[in-house]
Amino acid sequence: MTVTDDARSVPPGSLTPGVGQASLRDQNLSVVTMLAYAAPEPVSRAAIAAGSGLTRSTVSRLVDELLAGGLLEELPPQIAGRGRPATPLVPASGTIAGLGLEVSPSYLGARLVDLSGAVLAERVVPAHLEASAPDVVLGRLAHLAREILAGSHGRWTVLAGARLAVPGLVDSVGRVLRAPNLGWREVVPAEHLRLPSAPGGDQLAAVGVGNEADLAALAHALEAPGRPAGSGTFFYVSADIGVGGTSVVDGVPVRGRHGWAGEVGHTLVDPTGPACTCGAVGCLEQYAGRDAFLAAAGVGPDASAEELAAAAAEPGPARDAVERAGRALGTALANVVNLLDVDDLVLGGQFIPLLPAMRPSMEEELGRRVLAAPWLDVTIRPGLSGEPALTGAALAVLGEVVATPCNWLPGA
Repeated sequence: MTVTDDARSVPPGSLTPGVGQASLRDQNLSVVTMLAYAAPEPVSRAAIAAGSGLTRSTVSRLVDELLAGGLLEELPPQIAGRGRPATPLVPASGTIAGLGLEVSPSYLGARLVDLSGAVLAERVVPAHLEASAPDVVLGRLAHLAREILAGSHGRWTVLAGARLAVPGLVDSVGRVLRAPNLGWREVVPAEHLRLPSAPGGDQLAAVGVGNEADLAALAHALEAPGRPAGSGTFFYVSADIGVGGTSVVDGVPVRGRHGWAGEVGHTLVDPTGPACTCGAVGCLEQYAGRDAFLAAAGVGPDASAEELAAAAAEPGPARDAVERAGRALGTALANVVNLLDVDDLVLGGQFIPLLPAMRPSMEEELGRRVLAAPWLDVTIRPGLSGEPALTGAALAVLGEVVATPCNWLPGA
């Protein structure tokens, strides 16, 4: 990425006096920060200068600001060949933090992550939250969030913000329009989540809201704040009581014009199928959602996905239920492949332990229904375990810090 080094290379009259210079400095700060964070290994000032097109003196000045602001930190100098030792730069640890929150039909969770990607504190509390009262649930979540913030005192200095993951439709202003498996409709979570931006401080941190599958997909697209993972283009499927999905292209979740893209759980797999909580019939969720799985398998309402997978190893209702779900999921994802031309499918949540049992029926449906199947090698792989939406929510907050570091420096 190449940017201008100073205002001298900008055509006369294109900068407003006093504003253009500041904007250019802010832009250059963003470039330096993003290059430092995206590097898989610690990076030097010289490498940043080479990658950005900025002079070394400009990079050094900007890096000094980022060091003072707690966005970067230096490692001990390293000697590589002749010349002065290089001082490696890495994302700062223990300074600015992002808080990921989640309301799932089966748990409440909070996870605090710093700019290095380290988890500073976390807590997940099992709960049954179907048809729940939003104000009560969000009050419990706020208490949980304040507990882990207080308990991690001394491990962070500034809370950049919090992001809440919810399994439902979320609009651009953070309103949960509909979350069928929670029983929520037109809820504004930020009204119930008031969190301090610093340990013991009075100022409140901003709280945003996002779709659970979108945020979980982000956790698969990034290794740490600003650092891409190995695969940046894939379709992610989230599974608990409900089933959600997100298309990720070049590391960015594609949310659609209104932010509602990816609701694969409410795509049709059988027009004569059972009624769904959304009001339609024959949705994927009624074949591959947790409640549908357990009811068809006859293993009891509290059985885990691991227990269901073990039961499916033997002939019987559990195996039939898993194969049925695999066919429904394969049918839905064949539509996704045909529409989006994606060849990497990542299955999360309860699908992780069930994937070996579901894979044969899924692959059979994909092979039959994907138009480009003879020429396209579609992979199906397990996703991350351990509530990835919590990590993705924290990464979404910290991503804003990396993109606009000027807002987090002294005097901003």
